[in-house]
Amino acid sequence: MAGIQQLGDVRSGKLAGNIAAFGRALRRAGVRTDAMRIALATEAVTLVGVEDKLDLSAAMEAVMVSREQDRLVFRELFDAWFRDPELANKLLAQMLPSAEGKAEPSKRRPRVREALSPPRDAVKPVAPTKPDEEIKFDAAMTASDRQRLQHADFNALGAAEYRLVERLARDITLPVPKVPARRLRPAGDAGRAHARMHWPGVLHEAARTGGEILRLPRLARREQPLPLLVLVDVSGSMERYARLLLAFLHAATRRAGRRDVFAFGTRLTDLTPAFRLADTDAMLGAASLAIDDFAGGTRLGGSLTELHQSHARRLIGRRTLVLAISDGLDTGEPAVLDTELQWLKRHSRRLLWLNPLLRFEGYAPLARGAGVLHRHADAMLAVHNLNALEQLAASLAALMRASR
Repeated sequence: MAGIQQLGDVRSGKLAGNIAAFGRALRRAGVRTDAMRIALATEAVTLVGVEDKLDLSAAMEAVMVSREQDRLVFRELFDAWFRDPELANKLLAQMLPSAEGKAEPSKRRPRVREALSPPRDAVKPVAPTKPDEEIKFDAAMTASDRQRLQHADFNALGAAEYRLVERLARDITLPVPKVPARRLRPAGDAGRAHARMHWPGVLHEAARTGGEILRLPRLARREQPLPLLVLVDVSGSMERYARLLLAFLHAATRRAGRRDVFAFGTRLTDLTPAFRLADTDAMLGAASLAIDDFAGGTRLGGSLTELHQSHARRLIGRRTLVLAISDGLDTGEPAVLDTELQWLKRHSRRLLWLNPLLRFEGYAPLARGAGVLHRHADAMLAVHNLNALEQLAASLAALMRASR
């Protein structure tokens, strides 16, 4: 802890500036830290002192971290930040192609590596290389990064990588399966095999030609996309997936028919008005304002009860396709969840469970809520990376063909 002690008095010396810089690094790592929390951290250091590193870390963590998933990021970043003042320069040397020597590959979390890396505008320009070599280097990095991000878990991405993957997810199409509707339309040559004779049309055309039947018009059933009901888990364990999957579904189902979207955590939130907005960023902003239990607990059974009692008309007969996006870590009563899932199954065509925990090989739904959801779901599909999202459309089509 000698490196901290020589920084001076916390109120007037260099430590206050170091704490402020550390707070900015936390923000780059995706931790919600504002000026008020940084000021509280400075006051906490004044109270506990700098003699014991564990006490100092615990005091700063208590006032600067409010989410459980950020605690490991804080501790790792704290150890790196206050151990070596030249750490940022060393990490920068690993990134630059002209660095002398090869450092060991970093094993830190992506959010910590990105936070410790200097901002791009603060990096001194590297001596220009030959044009041919520069093009070759950029092309190789682009292909490598794209391939890596294609299979990278959303929860393991740094802040900049997360924003890039979110943009890439918006370009993935999700054709919603179509089914024959009740209404009829004139059948073309391609659909005459499954069409039926339109006798009023036959007589009407025969009257125009003096009783001669020159053409036999037929009718076929229209096709329409299945109505969608999307239930998105916005609890703490799903926080890194919820925003990205909301952006993906908004863009991918833009041309779908009817879609009703709800977020659930400790309560149910209707996001359908937000999904009517054409711009995905505007939708995410409206959804953030509407959800007041974001990163909280999970009560799927209670949320389905509210859906049953207040929004039952959103389910259109037995044609609705239900997408439940959750890790299944429900804290409610399994009996309530079982009852509500039985009702949901009776009033929908298919219930599909989109589970990000399928990223783990050999995953089994051992939690109580996960076991109930697995028992009622028609299928469980992975949604933890871009590759899984691209395969989602093919999986939906295969499931609908099997149901027929």
